[in-house]
Amino acid sequence: MTTIINNARRRFMVQSGLGLLALSGMPSFLQAMEGMAVMPRIPPRKANPNFKADVEFDLYCRPSQVAILKGAQTQVLQYSAVLKKGPKQTLVNIPGSYLGPLIHLQKGQKVRIVLHNGLSETTVTHWHGLHVPAEMDGHPMYAIDPGAALVYEFEVLNRAGMAIYHPHPHEATASQVYHGLAGALFVHDEEEAKLELPTGEHEIPIVIQDRLFDEQNQLIYARNKHDRMVGFYGDRILVNGLPDVKIDVASRAYRLRILNGSNARIYKLAWDDGTPITVLGVDGGLLEQPEIKAYVMLAPGERLDVWADFSGRSVGSQLVMRSLAFTGVLPKMAQRMGNMMHANQLPVGSDYPIFTIRVTEKVSDSPKLPAQLSSFPHYHINDVANPNKPMPISISEGPMAMLLNGRAYADNDVQDFERIKLNTLQLIEIFHAHGGMGMEHKGGGMGMGMGMGMGHKGGGMGMGMGMEHKEGGMGMMGGMMSMAHPIHLHGQQFQIISRSVSSDKTDDYETVRHGFIETGLKDTVLVMPGETVRIIKPFQDFKGVFMYHCHNLEHEDMGMMRDFSIE
Repeated sequence: MTTIINNARRRFMVQSGLGLLALSGMPSFLQAMEGMAVMPRIPPRKANPNFKADVEFDLYCRPSQVAILKGAQTQVLQYSAVLKKGPKQTLVNIPGSYLGPLIHLQKGQKVRIVLHNGLSETTVTHWHGLHVPAEMDGHPMYAIDPGAALVYEFEVLNRAGMAIYHPHPHEATASQVYHGLAGALFVHDEEEAKLELPTGEHEIPIVIQDRLFDEQNQLIYARNKHDRMVGFYGDRILVNGLPDVKIDVASRAYRLRILNGSNARIYKLAWDDGTPITVLGVDGGLLEQPEIKAYVMLAPGERLDVWADFSGRSVGSQLVMRSLAFTGVLPKMAQRMGNMMHANQLPVGSDYPIFTIRVTEKVSDSPKLPAQLSSFPHYHINDVANPNKPMPISISEGPMAMLLNGRAYADNDVQDFERIKLNTLQLIEIFHAHGGMGMEHKGGGMGMGMGMGMGHKGGGMGMGMGMEHKEGGMGMMGGMMSMAHPIHLHGQQFQIISRSVSSDKTDDYETVRHGFIETGLKDTVLVMPGETVRIIKPFQDFKGVFMYHCHNLEHEDMGMMRDFSIE
């Protein structure tokens, strides 16, 4: 393979002082990854004089320094924003945090955002969870050079919910997010307002991330091949960019808006005293009714809307949100290797605290939990355009190869089955298909002809080495490398219609299965090893190229990403 070195990225790592690996000591596999594929560039979009914005602000991304730990400040990358037009509460900064400002938008608003690149490498911002035109979605082809500006203009079409904004440049998403470029975005609407849920100081954002620091309080990232293959994990949990977070509350109900902003870490959230978690909503907004869970799984990119009622608790009492123990998200060999290589690292799937609630005030009034929250359309197999030919999203892993549908990401590589008719509902099947460098689609006319692989029955993948995918089955040696992947599809939220898991994975699956919420609308779904997930997704309103990928950001940068074209 010819290696193309990205000089801008070299300068970023050398000049920014962010604790990245020095080029002189960088493993050769990382140097090779600098130029895995060339992404075409589209000139930066300018403002449309005919677009009448209700809200307008400048969004800056640039190096900064923030006090995270005691002692020296940490060098980070940071979003900041300046409001030019719109309600004052549109932008809310999180005090002392490297995270970008909280963005509050109303359904129906027309929004203009001007992104200014103050980094020493290319970047672009993706509005994860928003339904926007393709040219506004933050595809890597729209990345801009240092010093350049890019104009986003769109109408807010989403129902109320929590979205994310973060970088999406080709092969540099993980490092930019890890070093601080991320923020939460909230859409509000009339349906939500009528519920009179807790707001203001009683609505608390909770962005959970894990980070690794050196002795000078600088961020450590991408130390070796293992960190890429399994995803990067830190040894310290941060909430809203701060360690050891304690939140003071009154004895009343609160609304916790939780986001997993980690690069790779999956959480099993539960209250330490066994109090159930009352879920109001997920990625795509409010559920129809509250759902009660003993614990909830939360993968990178997923969001959770939680009703937390501290009524009746005495002043001085505490409640801890923990991540409980679970198994199966990493290959056992890789997990053992990681534990040996990084003895002080917080093990994946172990039990540890996330944040602490402290009751500091006694009050008598508290809002009541609504029995009915919202309504939204439910999708059915009879409504889809392809009931007998689900679009496949086949997951496979190999040494330094993270693939979807047997292919690493490449520009202009949309396959026939990835071309989707505008204004249709599509049945999509996500599954693990190991051993496959290629496959053909039975009953769907898709053939890649790349050699060895396996078969998928029932409208998924198929190929001729005598191996088959049977609702989450495994094939060849690839099963030994199988790990959990949070799959994110850009554009509109989807509905999960079924999950199934192969019999040889049930023991691990039992440690997580009751933490999935399938009654709401999603844009990111955790697919466990051996699991098959079927979803129905709408492709409405906008033509163009949109992405789908693993939201383990190291895997995304390694090529576990594809385009689909709405035509």
